[in-house]
Amino acid sequence: MTSYEPKELSVAKLHAYLLSAVAPRPIAFASTMDKDGNPNLSPFSFFNVFSANPPILIFSPARRVRNNTTKHTLENVIATKEVVINVVNYDMVHQASLSSTEYPEGINEFHKAGLTMLKSDLVKPFRVAESPIQLECKVNEIVALGNEGGAGNLVICEVVKIHMEDDILDVDDFIDQEKLDLVARAGGNYYSRARSGFFELPKPLSSLGIGVDNFPDEVKNSMILTGNDIGMLANVEALPTEEEVQKFITSVSERYPDIATASHREKHKLAHNYLSFGDIQSAWKILLS
Repeated sequence: MTSYEPKELSVAKLHAYLLSAVAPRPIAFASTMDKDGNPNLSPFSFFNVFSANPPILIFSPARRVRNNTTKHTLENVIATKEVVINVVNYDMVHQASLSSTEYPEGINEFHKAGLTMLKSDLVKPFRVAESPIQLECKVNEIVALGNEGGAGNLVICEVVKIHMEDDILDVDDFIDQEKLDLVARAGGNYYSRARSGFFELPKPLSSLGIGVDNFPDEVKNSMILTGNDIGMLANVEALPTEEEVQKFITSVSERYPDIATASHREKHKLAHNYLSFGDIQSAWKILLS
């Protein structure tokens, strides 16, 4: 058996070991607002429920390991003492992952991830309309666990209002876990789906994905592409060039002779098929043809 004391490891390696060892972890999709009213949205897997009376949730936006800076979410909850914690199910996991991209301050991750801002009843931060359960919270206390990179900050939240989609409830008004279909985080790129086990999901580009707000309108408003499709399409650094699109269309012309003149609906169905195999570049070339 290999054994270490924490001080024998780099912070980055210790962090990786802990995240793989303590898994799967539920995801707090935290919606906050800065002091000027700008929304922010980011997922955190250092999260759980700790009390029912009072109803207390705790999540921890850790200081960045690489440069010891703090995240916008932490800065916002310190300033405003409010947060909405949205749960993440399988249908929106790609969009939630995309929102973890470190966009500059003031960028709206709701728009980048193609998610809908829903006004809260008792707090200022917006809810995520696509999330099946949304928990409006007041922040009671923030406990800093250290000042170095990797140190957590316990955000102790009291739930003041719960919103649940009707279709995840059973006949007795309890939550049906299979219908809820939650996902959780593990180490590296791994996630766990409550209904079926582990699956792998690449992290957002460090060079920043284009985001849904830069999509052509017919793609952004597609009735065929799913939330996960949208999340994958948004996680590219740049759209294919016209030359790349034409080269691709020529290469598949025997298989799809009518692709260039196909309707948006037909192209979106074909793109959805490519995305199901993880071929994002080909999907974009179809959508832009």
